[in-house]
This record gives sequence, C-alpha cells and structure tokens, in this order.
Amino acid sequence: MGDADSILARLMTVIEDRKAKPSEKSYTNRLLAGGVEKIGAKIVEEAAEVVAAAAEPGPDGRTHTIYEAADVVYHLFVLLGYRDISLAEVEAELARRFGISGLDEKASRANQGKPPAGTS
Repeated sequence: MGDADSILARLMTVIEDRKAKPSEKSYTNRLLAGGVEKIGAKIVEEAAEVVAAAAEPGPDGRTHTIYEAADVVYHLFVLLGYRDISLAEVEAELARRFGISGLDEKASRANQGKPPAGTS
C-alpha cells in the first residue's frame, strides 16, 4: 500500500488534488463542501451497505461486498482529505499497531482515556 503507484495512493492523490483545485463537476468536491456532516453521513450509509452485502450468499454477495467496500474506502479517503490526513499517516498508525494484539492496543487507549495528541 505504500507504493506510490498503488490505486489507494492514486485515489488519495486525486482527492487531495480536488481539494486544492475544486471543480463544480466533481462529486468529491460536493462531499468536501459538505464537511464532516455530509462525508460522515455517506460513510455511515456505505458502511451499512457493505455489511448488508456481506450477508448476501454466494458469488453475487461476494461481488456486491467488494463493490460496497470500495465505496466505504473512497468516502473514508474523502474524509481523510477533508481533514488533511495523508494516507502515509494512516499507514504509519497501522504499522505502529502491527504485531500488537488488538485487545491490548484497545486496552492501552482505554487506559489513556483519550486518543494520542493530535488525533482527536
């Protein structure tokens, strides 16, 4: 995923470009203009759709899940772009957690009472 040629990195670059150079014809710019409220609503909507698709049986359900997962990723990336959070920052956080039990990592956050500085 850290490869500059990866589709995820390319998608993030396009979103950052849309933010820097808005276009009236851009769906991404419409989302960005709506802020966290609009982008967040789309993430919630798409997350529900990916869960519903995952419950569908067989190859069609699998294909539908992939489609909906792509929608979730896109909308999440728009939110990251809105907040000026780079893909590299998310990758670094995932790398930090890599090899740590999810339960242990979650417990360490609960013990702190709040997210690390600059992440709220």
